[in-house]
Amino acid sequence: MEELGTLRKQLIWSRLISAVEEQAQTVIRTAFSQSVRECGDLSAGVFNRRGQMVAQAITGTPGHVNAMAICVEHFLARFPVDQMKPGDIFCTNDPWLSVGHYHDVTVVTPAFYKEKVVGLFANTCHIVDMGGRGLGPDSRQVYEEGINIPIMHLARGGIINEDLMGILRTNVRNARDMEGDFYAMIACNDEGTRRLISILEEFDLEDIEEVGDYIIQQSEDSIRKAVTNIPDGVYENEMILDGFADPIRLKACITIENDQIIVDYDGTSDASLFGINVVMNFCIAYTVFGVNCIIGYDVPCNAGSINVVEVRAPIGSILNVERPMPVSARHVIGQMLPDLVFGCLSQAAPDKVPAEGAGAMWNPMFRGGRTAIGADILAESPKVTRDFDVITFNTGGTGGRPTLDGMSTTAFPSGVRTPPIEAIEADYPLIVWRKEFRDGSGGAGKYRGGLGQVIEFGCEDGAPFSVAAMFDRTLAAPKGRHGGHDGAKGIVRTNTGQNLRSKGRQTIPSNEKLVLELPGGGGYGDPLMRDPELVRQDVIDELITAHAALEDYGVILTQDQRVDGGATQAQRSKLNGTI
Repeated sequence: MEELGTLRKQLIWSRLISAVEEQAQTVIRTAFSQSVRECGDLSAGVFNRRGQMVAQAITGTPGHVNAMAICVEHFLARFPVDQMKPGDIFCTNDPWLSVGHYHDVTVVTPAFYKEKVVGLFANTCHIVDMGGRGLGPDSRQVYEEGINIPIMHLARGGIINEDLMGILRTNVRNARDMEGDFYAMIACNDEGTRRLISILEEFDLEDIEEVGDYIIQQSEDSIRKAVTNIPDGVYENEMILDGFADPIRLKACITIENDQIIVDYDGTSDASLFGINVVMNFCIAYTVFGVNCIIGYDVPCNAGSINVVEVRAPIGSILNVERPMPVSARHVIGQMLPDLVFGCLSQAAPDKVPAEGAGAMWNPMFRGGRTAIGADILAESPKVTRDFDVITFNTGGTGGRPTLDGMSTTAFPSGVRTPPIEAIEADYPLIVWRKEFRDGSGGAGKYRGGLGQVIEFGCEDGAPFSVAAMFDRTLAAPKGRHGGHDGAKGIVRTNTGQNLRSKGRQTIPSNEKLVLELPGGGGYGDPLMRDPELVRQDVIDELITAHAALEDYGVILTQDQRVDGGATQAQRSKLNGTI
């Protein structure tokens, strides 16, 4: 391809990235719910006429956008491009066709230019309430988890499908936020369309098919070249998680041969009876993300970069369930897949892979009011708040990295932000009494694991409330790597010391609070090899204690917190097995 053509395509590519980022920012600026407006639980992207993702917004979460990349082809199977009309808008939240549970709604809008569809814009947003039991792992069938919207018109000729909206308004607890978010998603795609038409006019293009094919092929070629830099072989890893009632095992086997990479989850536990199961598109989304974090972290995510990785999971396993298995809390398992994949790739590329982190976010779904708590609690408490439903997004620590400490209270792999305390307390009768780093939760290492946090939730006037727990890493801690220590396990309890389950809806009695102690990331490398000055600074910052400095790192501090001694460099090297 001639140089001018390549340069022109690169300019168009940069403009497309800008367009889809503006698309994502539009939904954030116009959304009603905190999960989108404050937390960024969304994705946005542009697709060619064949339903292949050309570009995705930087803002958003991999579980959404990578699953959405698969989803749009299902829309085209139902509504072919040539049958679409101006003003048509389509939507679905079918877990097996979109992003894995009812709470994530995907909206697709064809972009018309010169009376022809020149591309498709799609976005996915987390809707807090879609009816049924609400978000949580307690259901035994998907039918209990909310309303299933099949792939259908959200609008025809620019006129909203009021039959659909009427059904939704009747069946959700917060109709205002739900409907407002739907209109925000419509505006999101409209902004993408406006920006795309501007690009076509600027570069005198009829559509994005040619440039889209170029972008997709370049991305695929880049990923395949990166795969060839990893030694051929078969690499296995497994992970034990809390499960709902019993622990579950995730097992992965990665096979690399030339530029081919296959991830096979044979040996993974069977599906759960409760709603922590994962559908295949969500499994693919986080698997591909995990692989590309190590192999192709600098390659744009689109159809080309996604299609290189072949993902296999036994039908009926917890990573590939069929209807009518419940899937509402699928994130608590799916978000663990990058760490599982990292464990395989650490054997092939030991100097590129971080230690394990908290993985899944801790997303308690709170509910208050007379119908939200048990009759026994209600009889004992005259204090009852107004009805409310709200989800909060909370983060643990990531694992230590090959050259850096892990990140504290950071949402990896989801990328979703934590809502400000002020936003929670302004809209709901919840009170956040405490939110602080969890001292010592990061695993010791040459590069320390990131810290988790401690959060304490209560209700106004000491009223009782319920919480749908969707947490993990309370049985098995995030593992350290290359001699690094494990991070701290998570703890779920009340402020009076009663331990709670990591999964399932539970009631917090009157005048008690929910305390979440989130996991910390594992350490990377032998702690005795850590720079003593960094250990000293951790003590000053109250990330570890002086006792931990001595016990874990061999560093002795004076009373004024200066380095007084400890293992010499020679001793450190010997203990590390290098001499």
